[in-house]
Amino acid sequence: MNEISWNDFEKVELRVGTITEVKDFPEARKPAYKLTVDFGKEIGIKKSSAQITDNYTKKALLGKQVLAVVNFPTKQIGPFMSKCLVTGLPDSNGKVILVSPDQKVKNGERLF
Repeated sequence: MNEISWNDFEKVELRVGTITEVKDFPEARKPAYKLTVDFGKEIGIKKSSAQITDNYTKKALLGKQVLAVVNFPTKQIGPFMSKCLVTGLPDSNGKVILVSPDQKVKNGERLF
């Protein structure tokens, strides 16, 4: 494990947002969804690609709050431009489980 400084951690903008739209992403190499996430007034709306089709339906994702890195540069994934990185952890089969607060919080709040 590489140790980082507190200053390094403070550079990472981990914010909470609410998924407002979910679309299939048939062009992706691995099954994925295109997500639209609302991070509130300060940050706004960002899009992300997420390989979460094994554990989530589109319907289950709508309205779900997630934790995402919002200050990475834009990343092109096939024809899609991802503007944030939605975070997750592997389940017992190595499939993604999203990181989200266990209570509703204001969109845009920062992890500390």
